[in-house]
Amino acid sequence: MSPVRPFLLSVALLIVTLFTSSAYATLPSTVDGQPLPTLAPMIEKIRPAVVNIATRGSVDVQNHPLMDDPLFRRFFKGFENMPQRKEIKSLGSGVIIDADAGYIVTNFHVIEGADEIAITLHDGQQLEAKIIGSDPEADVAILKVEHEKLELTHIPFADSSELRVGDFAVAIGNPFGLGQTVTSGIISALGRTGLGIEGYEDFIQTDASINPGNSGGALVNLRGELIGINTAILASGGAGNVGIGFAIPINMVRQLADQLIEYGEVRRGMLGVIMQNLTPELARAFGLDRHQGVVISQVIEDSAASKAGLKTGDVVLQINGVNVKSASAMRNMVGLMRVGEKMDITVIRNGEQKALVAYIADEIEQSIIGEKLNPQLAGAVIESHEENGNKFLVIANVARGSPAWNARLRKDDLILSVNRAPVKTLADLKKMVKFNDKQILFNVQRGQTALFILIQ
Repeated sequence: MSPVRPFLLSVALLIVTLFTSSAYATLPSTVDGQPLPTLAPMIEKIRPAVVNIATRGSVDVQNHPLMDDPLFRRFFKGFENMPQRKEIKSLGSGVIIDADAGYIVTNFHVIEGADEIAITLHDGQQLEAKIIGSDPEADVAILKVEHEKLELTHIPFADSSELRVGDFAVAIGNPFGLGQTVTSGIISALGRTGLGIEGYEDFIQTDASINPGNSGGALVNLRGELIGINTAILASGGAGNVGIGFAIPINMVRQLADQLIEYGEVRRGMLGVIMQNLTPELARAFGLDRHQGVVISQVIEDSAASKAGLKTGDVVLQINGVNVKSASAMRNMVGLMRVGEKMDITVIRNGEQKALVAYIADEIEQSIIGEKLNPQLAGAVIESHEENGNKFLVIANVARGSPAWNARLRKDDLILSVNRAPVKTLADLKKMVKFNDKQILFNVQRGQTALFILIQ
């Protein structure tokens, strides 16, 4: 190698080092007369509307089953006096949606079981919040703060129905309790359902980093408009971001928030059907040349569906002019409608297209469709009965081939207990079965025998 080349290389490295140091010291604000792209002005405008939430509460602690054994208690004296409740704490995020009224939207799981809720504003000021209403099935809650001496800021709403895959998105929240943090990405997918995260799912998927603590925070577009409420991540053990995060679309949140503010709860109506996805096999069996839709596998007697003329075997194509792609999507559409609302339904019956009209009815308190409790109970109809002052629950019907059928539940099974707790009413059942439960232990009486059925 020529002795000149090492010298020239050293000079070049020195020039690069000096130039780099100088560039960082005097970073230009423009390039070729154009300002550098930045999200800072938009972020500075909306950050005050995103708050940090800290909660404190307590939950019941269940004794180990062995504590019911007198012999066990003899050898482990003192354990029976252990505290029956334990303190829980939670960190999350929230978004101010009405600055004048002091309303804040967040996820239900952020404030679940909370006795105290502290809101920390962007400038560090703390306020006490109270729960106005919550909807566990959609994981939405509305809080309210008193702020007579403070001027709050809210984020304007976008129309989430106009989102497209590839649109830029910015997530703002309180990941890992670090304080307000901003991440950016794109909309990766729309209308995500069937994830088993919530009861009602219609998620926006984004690769903007979302981590524990981001729940309840804002997902905004580049105009600084609210497009969704961050709610979940898809990661091993839920530990952190892997580029797949989910947000509840703001159009859905607005519908729920209106009811939560007005009633303190979401008053869902009921159509009264058991349904399943139109598979390629079913499409061929029905003689249909299509790949998406919903098949009605059962119509509940005296329900809104039966009064509208829906029949078993109908294939639902549209609801209120919107194509129905799956059973979960149809469930979302029905679940977001209020009692008394009109529903225009387009179905195919025996190869002919028909238009039907249904009016959403009050939920039938004497019965409940299994999938409303847990996806693993889909296909079952559970009824509440009373005879001679005694209340009890009965499996009124199980659709053959459904998850409930495959779990070995059968028509006329008398439900004695769920998860080893006696159940006599639908209210008891709802307390014992959560939508996200991975396994449920039923004790049923079938004829003259009784048996345990583990559903998982």
